[in-house]
Amino acid sequence: MHPLVVQYRAVVVKEVRQTARDRRVMALLTLAPLIQLFMLGFAVNFDVRHVPTVVVDRDKTAESRDYARAQLAGDTLDLKAEVADEVAAEEALERGEASVALIFPRDFQKDVLRGQGAQVQALVDGSDPTRSSVAANAVAQYAVLRAMRMAREQAQGQGEAAPRSPVELVPRVLYNPELSTSVYVVPGIAAMLLLIVTTVIMAMGLSRERETGTLEQLQVTPLRPGILMMGKVTPFLLIGLVDVGLALSVGAWVFKVPLRGSLTLVAVATLFYLLCTLGVGLLIATVSRTQQQAFVGGFLFVLPAVLLSGVMSPIRAMPDWLAWVTYLNPVRYYVEVLRGALLRDAGLADLWRQVLALAVFGAMMMAVAARRFHKTSA
Repeated sequence: MHPLVVQYRAVVVKEVRQTARDRRVMALLTLAPLIQLFMLGFAVNFDVRHVPTVVVDRDKTAESRDYARAQLAGDTLDLKAEVADEVAAEEALERGEASVALIFPRDFQKDVLRGQGAQVQALVDGSDPTRSSVAANAVAQYAVLRAMRMAREQAQGQGEAAPRSPVELVPRVLYNPELSTSVYVVPGIAAMLLLIVTTVIMAMGLSRERETGTLEQLQVTPLRPGILMMGKVTPFLLIGLVDVGLALSVGAWVFKVPLRGSLTLVAVATLFYLLCTLGVGLLIATVSRTQQQAFVGGFLFVLPAVLLSGVMSPIRAMPDWLAWVTYLNPVRYYVEVLRGALLRDAGLADLWRQVLALAVFGAMMMAVAARRFHKTSA
């Protein structure tokens, strides 16, 4: 047998025996898939329901109120608020507070009763193509059904004495007029890749140094643990910023992702987000004895973080108890910043809650990781 084959077999046998003797790794390999399967079954839901909707009723008549009430009667659209004008409706869409806006013009009821072709405008947030398509189809379907009902009533002589005209829907999709899936998916993929690269590599790299004894050699030097930790985090921080720049460049060039918002805001949010992911990676490395444990620990954090971020499925489609858990997930806030800033041109005034959450989570993660790192260095 070739010497290389013998060496390879010996390494494989050693790794298998070491893993089997480690109860923590065995627990992660056996119990973790069950937990992840449980979360996956609840989190992944492609049904679009309860889409937040705002209404602008400039007519304020019985006809417009009846139309809006019937349109929102199902479980597809949910009334978020009634706003004064189109500007307020577009601002609600820009902030992400609503995904659909129904606008009833003045003289809506008069046009319906006179048969002059009344119109209802529907503004749809196209940054999420799946949800936008379902919402737009729901609005259009109701308009068709209402027109058919009115025509049937007229044919049977049960309508009003005055002629009634079917309502014509005029949809206008904002931010992603072509409803391109890549425009919506690429920002989420960028956040997901950044999470995987920084968290897992940080955890495995530090664990590898502990295994080889390099970390212990550095810890006995006069270097302070805080300086040592910052020195190890800084290269990954810079690499993460470069990765985001490359991802945005490729997304804009290849997938036609618009860069409408402030790149400075994206850079600041990315910095806070990297503090979160690197803090988690550092924390995983401090509680891991081997690279295997670090890899499994990183995987166990990455998969739930992605599932509960809104990248794969809408958070509104999740059960209420699971949707509350997403508020503890920094990936959710970063994805909202990317989609809001790049696709909807949302600024700091619209996304300050997400940026603040990233800053708080980043500070907390780094503080906990630093405390654990100092403890292991003592």
